[in-house]
Amino acid sequence: MSEAAVPGSVAAPRAGGDGPTPGARGGAGDDAAPRPFSCVLVANRGEIARRVFRTLRRLGIRSVAVHTDADAAAPHAREADHAVRVPSYLDVDAVVAAAVTTGADAVHPGYGFLSENAGFARACAAAGIVFVGPGVEALEVMGDKIRAKEHVARHDVPTVPGFSAAGLTDAEIAAAADRAGYPLLVKPSAGGGGKGMTVAGGPDDLADALATARRVAAAAFGDDTLLLERLLERPRHIEVQVLADAHGTTISLGERECTLQRRHQKVIEEAPSPVVDAQTRRRLGDAAVAAARSVGYLGAGTVEFLVAGDRLDEPFFIEMNTRLQVEHPVTELVTGIDLVEQQLRVAAGFALDLPEVRLDGHAIEARVYAETPARGYLPATGTVSLWHPGTARVDSAVETGSVISALYDPMIAKVIAHGPDRETALARLDAALADTVVLGVDTNIADLRALLTDPAVRAGDLDTGLLDRRGTPQPPTPTPVALAAVAQRVVDAGAPADGTVWGRVGAWRAGGARAHRTVWLEDDAGRVHPAQPVAGDAVVVGGPQEFWVHADGGAHRLRVVSRRDAAARRRAAAGRAPGVVDPDLVAPLPGTVVAVHVSDGDAVDAGARLVTIEAMKMEHTVTAPHAGTVRLRTAAGAQVARDAVVATVTPGAQAAEPEVPEPEVPEPEVPEPEVPEPEVPEPVEGTGTHGVPATGASTGSATAARPAASPATHPGPHDLAVTPASIPPSSPKETLS
Repeated sequence: MSEAAVPGSVAAPRAGGDGPTPGARGGAGDDAAPRPFSCVLVANRGEIARRVFRTLRRLGIRSVAVHTDADAAAPHAREADHAVRVPSYLDVDAVVAAAVTTGADAVHPGYGFLSENAGFARACAAAGIVFVGPGVEALEVMGDKIRAKEHVARHDVPTVPGFSAAGLTDAEIAAAADRAGYPLLVKPSAGGGGKGMTVAGGPDDLADALATARRVAAAAFGDDTLLLERLLERPRHIEVQVLADAHGTTISLGERECTLQRRHQKVIEEAPSPVVDAQTRRRLGDAAVAAARSVGYLGAGTVEFLVAGDRLDEPFFIEMNTRLQVEHPVTELVTGIDLVEQQLRVAAGFALDLPEVRLDGHAIEARVYAETPARGYLPATGTVSLWHPGTARVDSAVETGSVISALYDPMIAKVIAHGPDRETALARLDAALADTVVLGVDTNIADLRALLTDPAVRAGDLDTGLLDRRGTPQPPTPTPVALAAVAQRVVDAGAPADGTVWGRVGAWRAGGARAHRTVWLEDDAGRVHPAQPVAGDAVVVGGPQEFWVHADGGAHRLRVVSRRDAAARRRAAAGRAPGVVDPDLVAPLPGTVVAVHVSDGDAVDAGARLVTIEAMKMEHTVTAPHAGTVRLRTAAGAQVARDAVVATVTPGAQAAEPEVPEPEVPEPEVPEPEVPEPEVPEPVEGTGTHGVPATGASTGSATAARPAASPATHPGPHDLAVTPASIPPSSPKETLS
């Protein structure tokens, strides 16, 4: 798009104040202007801490990081000028003490953790430290969804119909839900990020939805108060970035389209929205500014709206995030304004002095998660054996050697592309994702690239349920280049594909030249591929039995198997009835068992909830794949590893007391002649544990049943190992700092 002004975005005259002002469009600023602060502690981790550090370095401000024991070697802990250990990122006293002892005169909270905690802001003020965020009133009002909704409604901001569950019994909530009408979205009043949100489609779903939302809310935010709202059909999620200072200026920086979500977690965001025109932009901006002014807002904040796809002229306020948003880079790229710098300047008492805000082109951000799409997008853990960012703006939490654990959010990077129009931005984002190398841990990069080709996405025909309707993808098939490159690595390393003497000899031909060697490789879907070694344009790490390869814009994990294994798998698959599953049910991811829904020995129906596991602030429920008798293999509070057996469901026919059969005289068996198995000429379907993905959803259910046993076993795909991290070489990035 051509450069366009944001209606109503010109800064209003200031009501006094003659302090220093930021440079035009928030760039490097005036070198003669004093720094807002001399030292700032960033009370966060990962990519947001590193992103704030970039602006601090550019402004010449000393930086302080905090880290837990698990993050002692994390990139953000090493990049700061000083780092302090804290027991937890949620420990207010420890974080404030770290700021005091290091001489920090301000604390930037990032997002998540303590960023919207009014008690933390008060503790900073009591210690004489500036909290880089709004005042306590804004945090208290907007940080509570129930209170925020009631507050903005009094200021003529339209809200989604619903009710607060605070102080109500479950019976009273059920009665209110009947009056409000289903479907209803059950959401924690505190916190954000979609954590704990569940859908009650009808009265029968309500009890489970309430229990799940309360558990997640208590664990993630320390507050299990709930809010229930009418679930709008096929809505779009559009939010508005605002900036406000203490001198009477509150402005809108335009909207972001955040509709592409999975389980209420945003996946792709863009600015501006492809469906918002100038008139709608003005209406959204006016409502956002009114909401911010109603609480005397200071700094950068985001006001979020839901709009029905066919009624864009009727936006409904859902919440205000009193902090920087994960998706703030797309606004920075289309406006040229460094939002972190503006936060710091406002917190220091400076007045906003920006020119008319104009939207230049289009920007799109993709969130890279450590997760396994083929297993229902469940979080993944492991060690990043190789990291290399693509040629775009990349805000990352990891580098080569980083360990991804189940302790924190699975987002490991954001890739953000900018272009003169939406089509160009989409193409540049896809190219940047193709060039982003993450080996050693599963990610959603391939799924992101597939999403960018979806006709609805390309047309901008979006709603918040689009990603969930796409279902669970199959693991991507490795390309010939990827297979050949790994085969070449196997041959170069001299690793035998078979333990026999013939495997060590390799392929040969009597009386003739040595035949080209075939290497058999199994992918994550259990498919076995014959590969001829050929050097190509690919990056390969690992070995001797398991390799990671990046080729043709995608990453794959491949395991070496023998020809004998491949043939055995083909025979097993051919002789097994379709749909047969192992009665042992496994944990779809490493985590903590937070609920056991049945008792040992209970008879259960297919789909019954058995065990709920929490990891990375999300819940995943293992369900029975068939009717039968359950035998529990774990207990509430237990820590479980990925693919650990948590329950066994013996089918009903086998669960009854066995009858003693009449003795029979066995008939002699006539053995069939054994026919040598020919060499497998093409990929075959495997039956190992990688072959059947477990579907799952945050606060939903996952049938984590293993397939029938395979003749071969393999090591777990996500064994954790602590590897010293190293700083990768810098790459070209679209960045403001």
